[in-house]
Amino acid sequence: MYGACTVPAALTVPTVNDMKLFTPREAAKVLGISYPTLKQWIYKRKIQTVKTAGGHHRIPEKQVDKFLYRAGERAPVNERRPNFRRISGRNQLAGRVTEIKISGLMAQVTLSIGGQHITSIITADAVREMRLKVGQAAAALIKSTEVMIVRP
Repeated sequence: MYGACTVPAALTVPTVNDMKLFTPREAAKVLGISYPTLKQWIYKRKIQTVKTAGGHHRIPEKQVDKFLYRAGERAPVNERRPNFRRISGRNQLAGRVTEIKISGLMAQVTLSIGGQHITSIITADAVREMRLKVGQAAAALIKSTEVMIVRP
């Protein structure tokens, strides 16, 4: 259980068992909710956290991923995905960039979508043009046998 772990406060990139941890502000930004809302979720135990040695809350990546796909469910489609819907393809899976590996002309981009990971091979130029960064919101556009990455 997450509540039983203690993480040293001095870590620059906090991890527990190779799991990335977000500060409440970072998690709120990724989820597209306010910081006070996230704090209420923590106090009501809607989202599980890990406490640092100093007593500060950190949210494991898996917990953020669990709520990420739900973040836009409450609004109508045109409000949920105003930037993603500018193309005719409807098979879009919104998520968060978890890993980018660039090697020569090609890049491997991995998205976390509802606790699942999907990987796409695109050009390194496309990664630079879209200014993709780990932690950003992005969508996988699935068309036939190809998976493309779209950024708002």
